Formats: sequence, structure tokens, C-alpha cells
Amino acid sequence: MTRVSGFVILAPLFPKAMKTFIPKANQIERKCFLVDAQDKILGRLATRIATILMGKDEPFYTSHIECGDQVVVINAKGIRVTGRKAKEKVYQRYSGYPGGRYTETFEEVQASKPELIITEAVRRMLPKSRLGDKMLKRLRVYSGAEHRQTAQKPISLEF
Repeated sequence: MTRVSGFVILAPLFPKAMKTFIPKANQIERKCFLVDAQDKILGRLATRIATILMGKDEPFYTSHIECGDQVVVINAKGIRVTGRKAKEKVYQRYSGYPGGRYTETFEEVQASKPELIITEAVRRMLPKSRLGDKMLKRLRVYSGAEHRQTAQKPISLEF
């Protein structure tokens, strides 16, 4: 209670402002999730993985801090796409030399290196910055059912 020129003011002149919690890097507890990609649709799976890597599902999400978790994806060779994308979707890479453009269809990439399909889909959904590169390093993709992250005790996720 304060007095201002004879009047009694019950509330303070400037109420205490609300504080926004921004976590420090050592306050974030990281978890490890295991995702089975067998017979899952590529785009829907990639958006869920990107959300976990960015940390948008956490209550303390902050866009300029890496607060996401680690994701392990198994059975990448069993991923699906809808419609005619299996024949029409094209992956391109460049050697850096004139005429050095290489193109492969979804089916060709799935037969040779299925990990690339999920990695590229998720990479394109993450921020295009150094922070996005750090987030992508927390993604592990395996073509089969075996993985090397058993020591992290991954939590199985179902989408």
C-alpha cells in the first residue's frame, strides 16, 4: 500500500512483470527415441521426427537454442510414399564440375541407400542454419532393424 498525494493506492504502480523461462544448455535433459519406419509414409514420419529434433514438443521450446532430443530410425528400407512419387520423385546431387549433375529416382535410392531418403526429408524440414546442422547430428537412420544406440535406452515411439 502506497500513498500518493493523499490517495491510497492498493496496487503497486508497476506490477511485477512475468518472467519467461529460457533454459541453459546444461539444464536440458535429452532423451533418445526409437522410431520404426516400416510401412510409414515418408512426409508424415519426417515431420514428426523434425518436431522432436527441434524440441517443439517440449514445454521449454526456444527457437534459438537446441533443445531437441535424439531420434533413432530403424527399417528405413520399408518407408513408403503415396501416389506416383516412387517413380517420379527425383534426388539430385552435383559433383561441382560442368555436366556433373546426377539424378536418381526414389526407387533407385531406396534400393541402394535408403537412409538418405529419411535424412534428406528431415534435413529439409529443419532450420537452414548452423543450429539446424546441430539438430541433424542427433538423427541416426539405419536401413535394417539393428541399431547401435542400445546404451542410450531409446524410448519406442509409435506414429
